[in-house]
Amino acid sequence: MKILVSGGTGYIGSHTVVELQQKGHEVVIVDNLCNSSAGVIRQIGKITGTEPLLEVFDLTDRHRVEDFFGRHAGLDGVIHFAAFKAVGESVQKPLDYYRNNLVSLMNILEAMHQQRVLHLVFSSSCTVYGQPESLPVTEEAPLQKALSPYGNTKRISEEMIADYAPLSGIKAVLLRYFNPIGAHPSALIGELPLGEPNNLLPYITQTAIGKRAALSVFGADYNTPDGTAIRDYIHVCDLANAHVLAMERLSKLQQQQKPEVFNLGTGHGNSVLEVIQSFERVSGLKLNYRITDRRPGDIEQVWADVSLAESVLGWKAVSSLDEMTRSAWNWEKYLASQ
Repeated sequence: MKILVSGGTGYIGSHTVVELQQKGHEVVIVDNLCNSSAGVIRQIGKITGTEPLLEVFDLTDRHRVEDFFGRHAGLDGVIHFAAFKAVGESVQKPLDYYRNNLVSLMNILEAMHQQRVLHLVFSSSCTVYGQPESLPVTEEAPLQKALSPYGNTKRISEEMIADYAPLSGIKAVLLRYFNPIGAHPSALIGELPLGEPNNLLPYITQTAIGKRAALSVFGADYNTPDGTAIRDYIHVCDLANAHVLAMERLSKLQQQQKPEVFNLGTGHGNSVLEVIQSFERVSGLKLNYRITDRRPGDIEQVWADVSLAESVLGWKAVSSLDEMTRSAWNWEKYLASQ
C-alpha cells in the first residue's frame, strides 16, 4: 500500500514509518516540523534502506492539503498523527490546540473524500476517558469530561470522524493509546522533543545525561500505592506495529464497526516512581528528582483493558518496562555521541 503518514517525522510517526516500510509499504510523510526534525528521514533510511518522501507544510492550510492529495493519486490510506500533544501546554494555549488539531483533521477528511482515499487510522488517546470510573478501562467505558484541551481535541476528533465517515465512505480505526515510551532498538530514532520535554521518559534521560538539572515528579499525594500518578506505559515499537495491523485490517475489508476503536497499552499500570526505579536499574545511575505540585490537567491513574485489540486486531504489547527504559537510555546516549 501507499500510505500518507501525517506527523511522520515525530516520535510515534517515525517508528510507524519504519514498521510500514519494513512490511513493504510505500510511505509519504507530511510534517510541519514544529516538534521534530527533517533529519529523522535520514535515520529512517539507515534502518530500512529507504528514505521516505517528506513534504513540509502545515495541515491547517486547506489549499496545501488539497494540492498534496491531488498530486499523490493512488493513496491507499492515511495514518494521522499530526497534532499538538502536551497536556500542560494545552491548558495554557487552548485555542492553539483546537485550531491545530481540529482544522488539520477536517482538511484531511475533506481531501480524503474528494480523492476517494477510504482508509484512515487515527491517533487518539486514553485522555478521552478522563479519570475512568473503573479500571482497567475498556473501549465501552463512558467518555468523561476531558481534563485538558488536548484531551478534548481527541474526543472531538473521534466524534468528527464518526459523524463524517458514514457520509464519505471513509473506513476508520481509532487507536486510543496510553503512554508511549522507549525508542527503536537500533537507537537511531526515538523521542526528541524540541525544547523542554513534556513527557516523563525524555525528561528522565535528559536529566541522567546532564541536559537537565533535575526531574520534577508532579504530585506524590495521589491515592496510589506510592502516591505518584499511574499510567499504562507502552513501548513505541509495539504501538507502531498496531498502526500497521490496523491499516492492513482496513485494506482487507475486515472492519466490523464504523469506526472501530481499540485501546493500546500493556494492560497494567506503573507509577512515576516505578518508571524512575526501572531507569535506575537498567542504567546503573541514581536519578536526581524532586517532588513538586500536581500538574493541571493530569489524572490520577489509568490503565487499559487491551483484550479487544488482542482478540480482534491480533495485536499484543510484548516489551517489558525495563526494555522500554533501556531503549530510551540507549537513544539518549546515541544523541550524546553525535
